[in-house]
Amino acid sequence: MADEHNHEHDHDDDVELIEEETIPAADLAPTKTGPVQTLRTYAPVIISLLGLLAGIVLDKYAGWFKDPVRLIWYVAAYLPVGWPVVNRAWKGIASGNVFTEFFLMGVATLGAFGIREYPEGVAVMLFYTIGELFQDAAVLRARRSIKALLDVRPDEVTVLQQGRPQTVKAATVAVGAVVQVKPGEKVGLDGTMRSDQGTFDTAALTGESVPRTIAKGEAVLAGMINRQSLVEMDVTTPYQDSKLSRILKLVQQATGRKAQTQEFIARFAKIYTPAICGLALLITIAPYFFLSHDQGNGYVFRDWLYRGLVFLVIGCPCALVISIPLGYFGGIGAGSKQGILFKGSVFLDLMTQLKTVVMDKTGTLTKGVFAVQEVKPVGINAQELARLTAALESKSTHPVATAILDYARGKDGGKGYESISVEGVEEIPGHGLKGLVDGKQMLAGNAKLLQKFGIPFDEALTQIPFTIVMTALDGAFSGYFTIADELKADAAEAVKRLKADGIYTVMLSGDKSAVVEAVAKQVGVDEWYGDLLPEDKVAQVERLKSDLSVNPKSKLAFVGDGVNDAPVVALADVGIAMGGLGSDATIETADVIIQNDEPAKIAMAVAIGRATRRIVWQNITLSLVVKGIVLVLGAGGLATMWEAVFADVGVAMLAILNAVRVQNLKF
Repeated sequence: MADEHNHEHDHDDDVELIEEETIPAADLAPTKTGPVQTLRTYAPVIISLLGLLAGIVLDKYAGWFKDPVRLIWYVAAYLPVGWPVVNRAWKGIASGNVFTEFFLMGVATLGAFGIREYPEGVAVMLFYTIGELFQDAAVLRARRSIKALLDVRPDEVTVLQQGRPQTVKAATVAVGAVVQVKPGEKVGLDGTMRSDQGTFDTAALTGESVPRTIAKGEAVLAGMINRQSLVEMDVTTPYQDSKLSRILKLVQQATGRKAQTQEFIARFAKIYTPAICGLALLITIAPYFFLSHDQGNGYVFRDWLYRGLVFLVIGCPCALVISIPLGYFGGIGAGSKQGILFKGSVFLDLMTQLKTVVMDKTGTLTKGVFAVQEVKPVGINAQELARLTAALESKSTHPVATAILDYARGKDGGKGYESISVEGVEEIPGHGLKGLVDGKQMLAGNAKLLQKFGIPFDEALTQIPFTIVMTALDGAFSGYFTIADELKADAAEAVKRLKADGIYTVMLSGDKSAVVEAVAKQVGVDEWYGDLLPEDKVAQVERLKSDLSVNPKSKLAFVGDGVNDAPVVALADVGIAMGGLGSDATIETADVIIQNDEPAKIAMAVAIGRATRRIVWQNITLSLVVKGIVLVLGAGGLATMWEAVFADVGVAMLAILNAVRVQNLKF
């Protein structure tokens, strides 16, 4: 069997993680699960919407629908959505934070009520509340929970006590205890192999695509999965200090370092709200000091109060409040159509600022599936070599054997190898298989196997970075199989598109450096690193982020799929997870999820972010320009309340139509 049958990682497995203080298991639990939306959450919006629609119908067709009944009706429609906002505005005022978006909405809608434009007051607050609900549903709550990651680490392990297996809590197991790990079971503690050998899936820790065979005395880490027979190991590290536990801590630390981006409307309100309110007050009062007080043609308080209120309604942020969230929701919807999930509008903005995209190899640019890449026969037909090798490998359970069997089935259109007689199969640990196949003495394994039996072959084959299964028939070299993680069809195109957008591309992997280099050259990334553990990836991402720190608007994204990627996904400005094959932990931690695992969708996500931001700023510009014109007209007494409402609602409708447009764009 190939030398990955007894695969040795290029770096020292005993290298410790960066020393960190021990943390109790309880400290690793999620501290916040995020808001939960139910039908009750939407009840106020539904009640207000029904009240508003009914009020508009009554306004048109019911002659009896006049104040005070009309006022009471619209107040009842307003309160379910308006009271929470007005209450928060009041609390803000009480704490000294006056000019918030809640204050802005409260003044605008109550001003509309003050001039008896009740439907406008209800509609503005209703739109605002709907936008907030959508925002709450999408924003960040998934990343605050790492429950899925905690589930990866087993809570219980099987300990041998006086020769008998006992199931106990992993946190109570002392260093030096002997633990049994059954086939298919996850390792719960760090330790060393006590059994002669075992095969483990190490992807959770290193992202390595090839399962490793670990020999007696070698390190076994929590998070690995036993792929073959029952094994025993000696515990070397307490539960809370295992490398998987440290990954959990890295996730929490990285999430804590992630900056919170303030909403545009909140920043804008700090200028817009006091300006509009101040100008409305000025329009009402200032003329008193400049106009005569003669009856009939002088200063009349009611007239200037009306102008001030018209100005306030024109300044109502309805179009802005609608256009900003709807533009982003349109972008989120456009992403969903393409299999891209944005967990909040802020990440659409951040996608437009990306200068560096860092990608994991296995599961991101490659399929994460061990498969035969090519067959090179010598003195035999390729299909016949595949059948004979598959017949011998059918006696093994190693993933390399599975890859050859899958290849043979594809070539035969079935299981033609099963009819071949196989006798005297012997598995030589760390080397491969030997047996009598169809009456011929056959070897299938690594270079050491052929050297052991004195079979000559081209030494250049040992320089191939991928897994090689060499074969020999009746003492003569008969060819080899190249087995590797298969590159995704659109991987090279994904990198090409990112580079065309001016984005620097980096690939990080826990796989062997030689394998990583080969893949990097195939896809064309600018920079690559192999042989990395989770903390090594964190260090690389921190270095790349520091390189970008000279420009606060330059952002970094990390794309990954495994548990080992969760810390760097959390640390990056934008964490992107491959959702189809990715681990639940990484998906929970990520900000953007590529649901169909296509790397080309990374560049598409950037394009959607840019298109969304462009449309949002179109809406903002349109709203401010139109409102600016009508505000001048209103201040001069040339615009009535009808023009004010038309300007506000008309601009809002244009903004809505423009926002919806993003979902129909081609990316």
